[in-house]
Amino acid sequence: MISEIANRIFNEVITDYHQFDDIDQPVNNLYDAESLEHLLYIKNWIDTAQWHMEDVVRNPNIDPVEGLSWKRRIDAQNQVRTDMVEFIDGYFLNLYQGIVALPDARINTESPAWAIDRLSILALKIYHMKEEAERETASAAHREQCGTKLNILLSQRDDLSTSIDELLVDIEAGKKYMKVYKQMKMYNDPSLNPVLYKKD
Repeated sequence: MISEIANRIFNEVITDYHQFDDIDQPVNNLYDAESLEHLLYIKNWIDTAQWHMEDVVRNPNIDPVEGLSWKRRIDAQNQVRTDMVEFIDGYFLNLYQGIVALPDARINTESPAWAIDRLSILALKIYHMKEEAERETASAAHREQCGTKLNILLSQRDDLSTSIDELLVDIEAGKKYMKVYKQMKMYNDPSLNPVLYKKD
């Protein structure tokens, strides 16, 4: 099942990243460039780097100029993340291009890749919540609270994994069909953001 592959790779990426714990560490993706595994590895690496960018920018003592620089970098990274999700949806569109949808086929609330995006973020939440649940310098109450949250996240991952697998089975059977919309983010586009196009 796709979710099993995705969860395994996401855990692998997070472990690989934390060997260096460096936002600028180059990606070492050993999966075949034409494979879904390759795309999933890159996807989670993008998410993991952005997760740590968000940590940095939330430092209450950060210099405002440095904070703005990080905010702009996060915006750029978020665009890369969105582009990667759409690229993965392209993989699925190509994979299922020969499937003829049944007359009563339904559309899903989100595409396969956007569901996988949520699974990728969940992997990060689980990793970092587990860290907190086991952090020896934290209070017993903190660890217990984080342990409770960790169990909820693990259950959420199980449910989301099942939903993703069922969605793909339904698409393969023609019971559901894919319809992908470009996200059309506006804030990075000088022609769409009033603050940018009104500055002259």
